[in-house]
Order: sequence, then C-alpha cells, then structure tokens
Amino acid sequence: MPSAAAELQPAPAPHADDEAARTAEIFRRFEAAEPAPRTELAFRDPFTLVVAVALSAQTTDKAVNKATDRLFAVADTPAAMLALGEEGLIPFIASIGLFRTKARNIVALSRIILKQHGGVVPLTRDALQALPGVGRKTASVVLNELGIEPAVAVDTHVFRVAHRLRLAAGRTPDQVEAELTARVPAPWLPRAHHWLILHGRYVCLARRPRCAGCIVADLCPSQGVIA
Repeated sequence: MPSAAAELQPAPAPHADDEAARTAEIFRRFEAAEPAPRTELAFRDPFTLVVAVALSAQTTDKAVNKATDRLFAVADTPAAMLALGEEGLIPFIASIGLFRTKARNIVALSRIILKQHGGVVPLTRDALQALPGVGRKTASVVLNELGIEPAVAVDTHVFRVAHRLRLAAGRTPDQVEAELTARVPAPWLPRAHHWLILHGRYVCLARRPRCAGCIVADLCPSQGVIA
C-alpha cells in the first residue's frame, strides 16, 4: 500500500486550461448529485450553530446532534447556557471528546456574546474568531452556512479529498483553503466546502475509498493508486 506521503506526491503538471475544465466538471457533477448541500449538524440559529460547530471538533456530527438534541431543549441562548454553567453543561456533552474543554469554552463564549454583543452572535470573522474555542475553521463553517461568506473550512475530509483530486497541494489547512478559494469557480465556491466534506465522509474514505461508486472517479488522478 502506498504511504500517505506517496499518496500526496504531485502529479506532472497538466495544461492550465485542461485543469480548469477538469475542476469545473468535478463541481458540475457534485452539483448535479446534490444541488443544495448543507451541514449535517442540527442547529436553530447562529448561536446554536456556533455551539454545534465548536462541539464537533474531533467528533462526529451524529454524536454532536445526539447531545445537542437534549442540550438545546434546555439551553439554546447565551443567557440560558451561562445559567447552566460548566457543571450543568457537562452531563449533556460528556459523550463527546474533549467535553471539559468544550464546556469551558462554550460557557465563556456565551458570556462574551451576552456581555459584549448584547446576546447576539457577532457575524464577522474577526469577532467570531475572538470567541473562546472558535478558530478559523469554526468561523468559516458558521459564515458559510449562514450565507455570509463563501468560506472553505478545511477539515480532515476536505484536506484529504482536495489532495486526492489534485485540487490543492498545500501541507496545511490554511494553504489548502487558499488554493481551493482561488481554484474553485465562483458559482460553486459557497457550496464547495459541503461537497468535499460529504464526498470524504461517504465516498472518498481515508483507508478504503469507494472508487467504484465515485461520480468523479474518471477525473481523479488518485484512482487506482490508493489501495
């Protein structure tokens, strides 16, 4: 089996026009299969979206949704979350990885939203990233999902699929984000993040990619290389 490093070795550079056409065709097919992709996290408004995304780090959306189904029934506003407190929040999210750190961050960001922003989630990148536990990726997910910015949040799925499809070659999430933002045609950019995540989650799996059922297999330079 090729090593992970070998998997990411760049292929010979094709003609720029050919690559632009290939990229466009990849996203045309994604759009045909799922015209309106959305996050699989359950949320009601910007606050519950921020909380859900913050909880999703290093855990599955399914696990987060199971926890927030009960949590949001009792605390779905900054004031209610602050009243719940860390010890009150922990039992709701104890099944999620890093739950103590996440509980501390969620209570802290609730306090900031309440005291500094009048209880309304600030929807600018700088203000979001100033919240405890909200990094660039979380802010990108929130801004993209709410239609504020066509951001490309790069998680492990997006990173993997972007490399396998040779849509990016960067070694860090920030580098991959910059490459995808520059490369994905504007009409598809707001939805690119979701398509790449879903493709990585259900088709282009880390260890056993399902190439036989992949709608872009004939456009993928990695097909037949990854065991």
